[in-house]
Amino acid sequence: MKVRKKDYGESNLIGKRAERFRKEQHIKQKDFVARLQVAGLDINPTSYSKLEGQLRNATDKEVYAIARALKVPIEALFEDGGAQP
Repeated sequence: MKVRKKDYGESNLIGKRAERFRKEQHIKQKDFVARLQVAGLDINPTSYSKLEGQLRNATDKEVYAIARALKVPIEALFEDGGAQP
C-alpha cells in the first residue's frame, strides 16, 4: 500500500483510524470510496483522501457511512488505544 506523502492535519478525529481499519481489511482507497458511493454517500476520492489525512472536517453522515462500510462501531473511529484526552 502507498505511504502517505503529507503529514496528517488536525481537522478531524477519525481520519487516521478510518485509514488504519481500511488498510487492515486490505481495501484500496479507490475501492473504499466506490463502496461508500454505492451505499449512497456522495464523496469523491480527493475529498475522502483529505478526510483520511485529517485535512478536512468529517460530517456526521460520513462518519456513519465509513463505520458501516468498515463494519466497525462508530466509537471505534474515535478511540485512540487508551490515550487520555
